[in-house]
Amino acid sequence: MTEARGQFSSKLGFILAAAGSAVGLGNVVAFPVMASKNGGAAFLIIYLFFIAFICYPVMMAEIAMGRQTNRNPVGAFSQLSNGHRGWRLAGALAIVTPFMIAVFYTVITVWLVVYIKEIAIGRLDVLSNQSTFGEVVARPSLFGYLFGLLCLIFLILLGGVKGGIERLARILMPTLALMLVSLTLFVLTLDNAIAGIRYYLVPDFSRMNLSVINGALSQAFFSLSLGMGILVTYGSYFNRQDNIPQSTRMVAVADTSIAFFAGLLILPAIFAFDPNTNTDDLSTSSVGLIFSFLPQIFLSMQTAVGYAGASVVAVLFFSLVFFAALTSLVSIIEIPISCWIDELKLTRKKAVLLQAVLLTIFAIPAIMSLGISDFFTTFTSYGGVTKSFFDLVSDVFYETILPFVGFTVCIFCSYRWKLKGLSSELSTGDPKYLGSWLEKYINFSLGTVIPFVLLLVFVSTVFQIYVP
Repeated sequence: MTEARGQFSSKLGFILAAAGSAVGLGNVVAFPVMASKNGGAAFLIIYLFFIAFICYPVMMAEIAMGRQTNRNPVGAFSQLSNGHRGWRLAGALAIVTPFMIAVFYTVITVWLVVYIKEIAIGRLDVLSNQSTFGEVVARPSLFGYLFGLLCLIFLILLGGVKGGIERLARILMPTLALMLVSLTLFVLTLDNAIAGIRYYLVPDFSRMNLSVINGALSQAFFSLSLGMGILVTYGSYFNRQDNIPQSTRMVAVADTSIAFFAGLLILPAIFAFDPNTNTDDLSTSSVGLIFSFLPQIFLSMQTAVGYAGASVVAVLFFSLVFFAALTSLVSIIEIPISCWIDELKLTRKKAVLLQAVLLTIFAIPAIMSLGISDFFTTFTSYGGVTKSFFDLVSDVFYETILPFVGFTVCIFCSYRWKLKGLSSELSTGDPKYLGSWLEKYINFSLGTVIPFVLLLVFVSTVFQIYVP
């Protein structure tokens, strides 16, 4: 007998879960640094433009596909295309992508757990050394942390949509927001914090170029979980009486607010404790900033709050990042689980077990890619650079594929499912949608401007990463 599909208990449950999937490392760390290096408020303005006019329509399209079909990405593409094999492959790409991104995210989350433990036992000063990160990621003990983390994640997923994903989001998302606001208010009271605020919020349009614009769209697209199949799957759990355009707006606002407040936390903190900071020296990599640079900033706080106080603040910050990573990770892993349930007719317990085995198989070589194994550390080479297995997963699935999957969603909804079908689904729960300016914009842009921009970003990323 086929197991009944889960469903969110309310619109709020959907919003918190979707926001939890969106809020992750990109919001909490990468966004503030990209903004500081690329014109401050000028970058923010471009980012918000892309959220409103590019990402928001794609978000609604993905959610509508899921709710209309009550299926995962493979099932949604297949059902709406009447079983067309090519479109079913497009859906499969939206399953493989989150699966491999989960591998990347799992490894980083393991590192976060290790750093929280190390700081808690009084080793913040050790972590602030530049060489420590390389030593931490090469520890064989990481496998123990990996096992513990995977047990936690899959226990949550065994709880299903309401008892697992939604319950986690209802607890962690308010907690994350409270921690972020509290840490931000603390940092803003420090001397020299105003320098960071000025650097973050005063626009510098002289730094604007095509690369920055491309980066802003890529950041916005990843930040909102687009191109991963998450919103298609979550749409399949969304009540038909609820309003998709309104709920989507709330998810976008929540996600963008977290990113904005993260900027108000990180940049003022950096300038408060090192007024001579050159932001050009900051890494655009979330990994580089979290594990190599921020421990130094937190250690410098000991002159104001003592070593114990600096350690407490550091634990709180790393816990905040861990919560953000955990909510994203649970959401990402749910996508292939939903596929196994729908397409293979497995029970949730068997689907979770299958996904646990598959993720472990791929996470182990990723863990070994930064010094534990020479084979996986120097796994391949492209773009004129030697790459590890971890780098390969990150570059292909985290950096490259997402805009292309978004492109396929736009083309599919416009020319295969047809805009009439999309409008009909979006008007369910929102009778004011039909004939509105929003519908006119969606119908115009989804098959023209938006796929063109996404394809351009995809091609540009390919040339930046893979062409020497």
